[in-house]
Amino acid sequence: MPPVMFSVVTKYHKGRHSLFLYNSEIFYAFTQDILRSPKQSKGRKITSRLAYSFGAFGHDAFYATLSTYFIMFVTSHLFDKSSGAQGTQMIAWITMIIAGLRFVELAIDPLIGNAIDNTNSRWGHFKPWIVIGGIIGSVVLALLFTSLGGLNTSNPILYLIIFAILYITMDIFYSFKDVGFWSMIPAISFDSAEREKTATYARVGSNIGANIVGVIVMPIVLMFSVKSNSGQGDNRGWMAFGIIIAAIALISALVVALGTKENDSELRKNTEKTSFKEVFKVLARNDQLMWLSLMYGIYTAGIAITNSLELYYFTYILGDASKFTLLGSLNAIIGIFAVLAFPPLAKKFSRRKVFFLAVVIMMISLIMFAFAGQSLPMILTAAVLFYIPQPLIFLVVLMVLSDSVEYGQLKFGHRDESLTLSVRPLLDKLGGAISNGVVGLTAVWAGMTAGATAGDVTSHGAAIFKLMMFGVPAAMILIGTFIFFKKVKLDEKMHAQIVDELEKTWSTHLETDETPAEVEAEADAKTTVYQDPVAGELISLKDVADESFANGSMGKGFAIKPTDGRVVAPFDGEVVATFPTRHAIGLRSDTGILTLIHIGIGTVKMRGTGFVQYVEKGDHVTQGQELIEFWQPAIEKAGLDDTVMVVITNYKDMPEFTYLKDSGTTVQDDEDVLQLSNVGLPDQA
Repeated sequence: MPPVMFSVVTKYHKGRHSLFLYNSEIFYAFTQDILRSPKQSKGRKITSRLAYSFGAFGHDAFYATLSTYFIMFVTSHLFDKSSGAQGTQMIAWITMIIAGLRFVELAIDPLIGNAIDNTNSRWGHFKPWIVIGGIIGSVVLALLFTSLGGLNTSNPILYLIIFAILYITMDIFYSFKDVGFWSMIPAISFDSAEREKTATYARVGSNIGANIVGVIVMPIVLMFSVKSNSGQGDNRGWMAFGIIIAAIALISALVVALGTKENDSELRKNTEKTSFKEVFKVLARNDQLMWLSLMYGIYTAGIAITNSLELYYFTYILGDASKFTLLGSLNAIIGIFAVLAFPPLAKKFSRRKVFFLAVVIMMISLIMFAFAGQSLPMILTAAVLFYIPQPLIFLVVLMVLSDSVEYGQLKFGHRDESLTLSVRPLLDKLGGAISNGVVGLTAVWAGMTAGATAGDVTSHGAAIFKLMMFGVPAAMILIGTFIFFKKVKLDEKMHAQIVDELEKTWSTHLETDETPAEVEAEADAKTTVYQDPVAGELISLKDVADESFANGSMGKGFAIKPTDGRVVAPFDGEVVATFPTRHAIGLRSDTGILTLIHIGIGTVKMRGTGFVQYVEKGDHVTQGQELIEFWQPAIEKAGLDDTVMVVITNYKDMPEFTYLKDSGTTVQDDEDVLQLSNVGLPDQA
């Protein structure tokens, strides 16, 4: 068949579409805000975001308690001054057990991520594990903030055995919850901007959760303590604190399960699961994931050491632990603004520049903190400056990790969401393991153990403390930054290109997996007339600027230079694929024809701006029904080509593929352009 040639012509908008498209300002605002998620009510969107944010609040309150304040309870309150050398030995054993168990668990986390990926339930991949992890983790955390009935002194060996069992149990189920919770981000959207928005909401909640613990820790401890112990409280107060945090974490897990919804997409489906043997292979072959992991592991260990030693600074250097509440309050308030600043900063300067700026601020703060002495204003200023960059760097790392899901999917043909995202909590645990070990040893070396006060700390002990709190973390942060600069290349632009390539593989799963093989084709040929989905000028597919469409690898069909922004169904059938960016849609006719309608070239970069989608995956549509509306000026403003590509992806199964219009023809959105004979295709009616 000779190549089909098409040419260009102009068409006036008709009826309501003319009126709608001419009102550009209203249309632009409408598409950006209200219709970013088609057919999803504004109330539902707000509920989902608030639920996810509250989930992050409880989740990070739990993590801050476990990583920062639990070790303070162990070193300063679990044993009293009379325990002497035995208490010091027990502290050393407990910190070594924590560090050892966390290192052991590093090998378990990827398996946890893979288990979540392979979980299929009526509630999705993630919610069951969030709830189960929330319940078990909260119960065990409350138990750990006790002496286990006095076993810590009456039977130390039994205490250590039970402690180890409880701790590893809590840590494993916390991992299920942690991986499940943060893995929801790439499941919510393929779009980097939307992920940034979702992660920002979550980070606001986690920022408040992590810092509110610092605000309430000493007031709660002192409120429930029988003895104040120079403002440090006693075991009863710390037990009450642990129970309250455990309850908050449990409630927040239930809120996430009830208030959020996991969105579905064809691009998230795998035809085969990752086997146990392939788990570590999947991680190791993703070079961007591995370099980011190395960087983040070193970095997070550094900041965890400083964060964990801050309460020690207030207690043993400043000499007033109650003032730590001021720092928690300031971090909670200022941290919110730092988190909210991330999307505009990332948009204006790029994630990489935000990362490097954050590191510079962090280095300045560490220098200030090291020379703050007992000046409360300088201490607070330095500590706040050290905290402000942390949520920014966390969000940069989280976005690159999320984007590495698609990087691995494109590179290796397999999507592993939770397995990939399990790397972050794994690295946080690595940082926590290193931090707990360093903090425990620092407390012993500096003389900051049970019964000690600020007056008991020698100048030599203070010098050791400051070296471990400021010098070691600074070196680790700088090493991590160098690795990020040299090796991590996955940015917003690269991710948009990856998603664009992945969207072009949309029909592979449908043709090999979803087409019902049990339905036999009828003997007689079924002829389908394919109507033009977009009004405009028909051009040859081989002449479009997108190579994947021009070379025929996407399928056989035609292209249109549109004169209207209305896309309609070319036949009766089902919507089988929709995309977060709303610039493309996949349909299957009632007679089994698979077609992809792709609006514009490079329009994935627009992230849905200027596109309105009126149908969802699974909807049955009739010929001529409106599917999508797009605003051509928005595409032009973005400097992109608005050519619409229309392809039949399973054309090889068709004995007849006839063009009914010649090149240079101007068509309306209700004219017949193709005649297809689908012998060999299963009937979908």
